[in-house]
Amino acid sequence: MHPNPAFRQTSADDALRIARARGFGVLSVNSEAGPLAAHIPFEISPDGTELTLHLARSNAIARAALPAPAVMIVSGPDAYVSPDWYGVPDQVPTWNYVAVHLRGMLHPLPDEALRPHLDAVTAHFEAGLQPKKPWVAEKMSDGVMERMMRGIRPFRLVVAGVESTVKLNQNKEAAAREGAAAGLAVRPDAGSQAIAALMRG
Repeated sequence: MHPNPAFRQTSADDALRIARARGFGVLSVNSEAGPLAAHIPFEISPDGTELTLHLARSNAIARAALPAPAVMIVSGPDAYVSPDWYGVPDQVPTWNYVAVHLRGMLHPLPDEALRPHLDAVTAHFEAGLQPKKPWVAEKMSDGVMERMMRGIRPFRLVVAGVESTVKLNQNKEAAAREGAAAGLAVRPDAGSQAIAALMRG
């Protein structure tokens, strides 16, 4: 997390909303061989106290000694900021971004927890595709889902801490921030446009 307190004013509830909307991150744990990481979708409980996720059985984290301390790193939009956009002298390049870290203990779950977790994650993301009719596992041929599920395992991350950085040039004067937002807004990439909107929001 960025050390400047100007970028760390987001409440835990707002940080959880960011993570819940994104629903995808990097899970990391330490091991005797060094840090392990997996890029995975997840769901957050309504009260924000735990994440449920799944890993391939062959994933190194799934085979690690658990329970163990872990962190889920969730990245939001990000963009490079040119110092030319501020309209004031003696500035340097920077990067604006949104990030949330969810720290806690990672526990394996029994296999029977897998199907409800998969259904919940799927329903969350399918809802974002409306008006498309949601995909459901029942569309699969008999036995196919069950065979595929044998290759993955469910896990729970019990959240002990929520940290966030929402770096949007809050340390700059209003005119400089607007200059940076204007420069980002005309860039063609989605990250720049999303950061510009957040800066102006």
